Amino acid sequence: MIAIVDYGLGNVLNVKRAIEHLGYEVCLTRDVVLLKQADVLILPGVGHFKDAMTTIQRHQLDYFLKTTTQPMIGICLGMQLLYDWSAEGHVNGLGLIPGKVEAIQTSYTVPHLGWNTLHSSFEGFHQDVYFIHSFQAPMTDSVIAYADYGAQIPAIVQHQHYIGIQFHPEKSGDDGLNILKQALEGGWKYDKTMARH
Repeated sequence: MIAIVDYGLGNVLNVKRAIEHLGYEVCLTRDVVLLKQADVLILPGVGHFKDAMTTIQRHQLDYFLKTTTQPMIGICLGMQLLYDWSAEGHVNGLGLIPGKVEAIQTSYTVPHLGWNTLHSSFEGFHQDVYFIHSFQAPMTDSVIAYADYGAQIPAIVQHQHYIGIQFHPEKSGDDGLNILKQALEGGWKYDKTMARH
């Protein structure tokens, strides 16, 4: 079962439909008992980093998210929440992926809005996917794919059993769904023997 963490900020119904379309059983919940039963957790998010962390804490989900050993996929703002800290609100994140989220530094218009092409050293990454964000994760060894927007924008990251997807796979057509499916199956360099069975 796939569990979407329902903390009140996110395009959760579209994400739920996308996962169901891929053939997975999925539930939308903030009940920690149910979340612990999931094979994979999805952390969605739309909006402001500080508001998201405040809401996660209000629902008493922060300790669980910081300590669970389950594979977790953060989507859009949910990806940024996986990091140590964000300049959007100057607050700590979940601290699951090392690094700081900063404002996008580019001569182009911000937010980074619309379709952009993925680039990667991994095979099969030249899709156009749909972005909308003003802050970005750092370019590190965890980056699987990035977009060029007058600066390199991490689009997919993977660190241990955590995967972040900055764009909206549920709004990115078949290519987005295929990437989401790959993430649900363990990603690109994750040792599946570590997965929870």
